[in-house]
Amino acid sequence: MTEGFKVVVSKKEQQQDKAEKLERLRHSAAHVMAEAVLSLFPEARFGIGPAIENGFYYDFDLSRRLTPDDLPVIEAKMSELIAADQPFIREEVSKEEARKLFSSQPYKLELIDEIPEERVSLYRQGSFLDLCRGPHLDSSGEIAAFKLISIAGAYWRGDEKRPMLQRIYGVAFATKEDLDKHLKRLDEAARRDHRRLGRELDLFSIHQEAGPGLVCWHPKGATIRRLIEDYWREEHIRRGYDIIYTPHIAKLNLWKTSGHWQFYHDYLYSPIEVEGEEYILKPMNCLYHILIYKTKLRSYRELPIRYAELGTVYRYERSGVLHGLSRVRGFTQDDAHIFCRFDQLEDEVAAVLELALFMTETFGFDSYKVLLSTRPEKYAGTIQIWDEATEILSRALKRQKVAYDIDPGEAVFYGPKIDIKFEDAVGRAWQGPTIQVDFNLPQRFSVTCIGEDGREQAVAMVHRTVLGSMERFLASLIEHYGGAFPVWLAPVQVMVIPIADRHLDYANEIAAELKKDRVRVEVDARSETVNQKIRQAQLDKIPYMLVVGDKEVAANTVSVRLRSGPKQANQPLASFKETITTATRDRAKDLLL
Repeated sequence: MTEGFKVVVSKKEQQQDKAEKLERLRHSAAHVMAEAVLSLFPEARFGIGPAIENGFYYDFDLSRRLTPDDLPVIEAKMSELIAADQPFIREEVSKEEARKLFSSQPYKLELIDEIPEERVSLYRQGSFLDLCRGPHLDSSGEIAAFKLISIAGAYWRGDEKRPMLQRIYGVAFATKEDLDKHLKRLDEAARRDHRRLGRELDLFSIHQEAGPGLVCWHPKGATIRRLIEDYWREEHIRRGYDIIYTPHIAKLNLWKTSGHWQFYHDYLYSPIEVEGEEYILKPMNCLYHILIYKTKLRSYRELPIRYAELGTVYRYERSGVLHGLSRVRGFTQDDAHIFCRFDQLEDEVAAVLELALFMTETFGFDSYKVLLSTRPEKYAGTIQIWDEATEILSRALKRQKVAYDIDPGEAVFYGPKIDIKFEDAVGRAWQGPTIQVDFNLPQRFSVTCIGEDGREQAVAMVHRTVLGSMERFLASLIEHYGGAFPVWLAPVQVMVIPIADRHLDYANEIAAELKKDRVRVEVDARSETVNQKIRQAQLDKIPYMLVVGDKEVAANTVSVRLRSGPKQANQPLASFKETITTATRDRAKDLLL
């Protein structure tokens, strides 16, 4: 008898159930899209079509290149198929039978050959049949809200030596309301795209003739980067770090000893020969930091030793994954390595956490998620050491009162780590600070100190970055602020706008006076109207505009306008100087007036 019995479902279980239903919906939408493409392009050959975050995609080998104009046509056909409410039917056949069914689909045949079982799972809706484990919705009519959003190239199996397929991306949600909200977020994200803003604000460029994934910083972008780097150095020196510099290349044997050549070979550049020995561009800074540590015998009394470097490294990323500043081939890592005793490890990790969160919030990222990644299947060291190090990281998080989630099995092979992912103004997550304990390199390079008993003992090593790469961090900043940086980071803080040529001398005097206080100021001396000059300054997202005319010259004042709108105030220059220098000194996030 079940009357009066109440089943309690936890919030976590409800969220999990909702996520599973959405995944089935999105996977089903991918199959419907494939059916629509086949009806429009009967010669189509199919790759794969999984559900992904917020949507789905499918890869196709087609006789012609798709354009954005094809998306509404494919969407319309999908809507027809959804309205037909076709059931998704699972079938199971032998591999031999599957090969016959997909005899004209070479990509599917390749996948079938790799399936270890003798029988394979298929799904059919209407006349369309696909190789798939599922699960799916009961029928296509359950797909409530979707939209196709883009077309991209994708190498088959991610291998640039294999054919380039055409990937159609779509988004799908349980309700039209959820879809509309997501599309609005996508529009906002496109408006904030750092690649577009980088061009419009003249911050950086990437030149194909020089090489993809290699960034040139223009004066304004370089100014922002310099301000960040100066602040970074200031905070690290204040917290007991020593700033060091290391070369860009090193002998290949060094990277073989470390294991990088073995584990990350595909991401390293080919060796170059120098005087009969092979060198490579460095992919990481840690090995040089170890070599500096090992230049002399260290006592336990010297520890901790903290080396910090804004070190440029080079990693081979396939051209298909390069993306503006956020995925490049040459980048500068805000790197640091801490050599300490094991009894100092918790204190050092807690201090890094405090610094990382302090800087994250200083730059305006108030929302973030913290993950503690635990031991993977393949790992260096013993289980006991892993458990102890993981517990130390956990205690440091609790000590700093940081809420975190466990990310099981996602640590790198050489030790557990803490990842902090911060959210930008549009709610997207960016990889931020990382704190990693390393058992591998200290062992491979015999990183030790002389203990209190006079014997050599192992040293704990912590890899950590509090910003990440300067390139990716700048990408996140640009998109978070939409290019409208807080005044302390703005490459040009003030634009002085003379109303007429007769006011130009006064405008230049104001600029010279502001420069004495290191205010980054320019004068717009163009022969344009005041409104045009104000409009340009707003497009350039300059925080303050000082408009000067006869009234301001006579009273020795300035008329202040904010980039955010028409609000203005007439005030003495000294008063404005106090405002902007205070905002810069305090690293204010909002404009003051």
